[in-house]
Amino acid sequence: MAEPTHSPQHFRAELPRDTGEIQRFTGEVIEAAERMGYAKAARFAVRLAFEEAVSNAFKHGHAGLDRSLTLLVEAEVAPDRIRLVVEDRGPGFDPGAIADPTLDENLDKPSGRGLMLIRAYMTRVEFNEAGNRIEMLYRPTGEQA
Repeated sequence: MAEPTHSPQHFRAELPRDTGEIQRFTGEVIEAAERMGYAKAARFAVRLAFEEAVSNAFKHGHAGLDRSLTLLVEAEVAPDRIRLVVEDRGPGFDPGAIADPTLDENLDKPSGRGLMLIRAYMTRVEFNEAGNRIEMLYRPTGEQA
């Protein structure tokens, strides 16, 4: 394996509702994380969180909107962090209103699981005031890459 790179890499795109384009962008970010020396488990966590955020943005954020609308996505991969941003064109939502899917009364409800996974895998998760932009931060916990 090549020596890890240490210069931060930045990615930005307007993603259409196209699986190939989403996979291409995600692949570029994950390849950068691999070159940066991130462990396989870290790359898995980043991929899962990003794909969940994109899926939620198209499914919920763009619900009822023109299917041709794109998402604004950004990523920064650096040795000490990976920052991911997904912004949809929808009206937004209140993340505090999403029920905890692990509570007994919510176990049969399909909603909230993606956001729970994102929060479990990311170091920090923040939403803008409108609720149509999620910013996720992953910081390695000291494991060897």
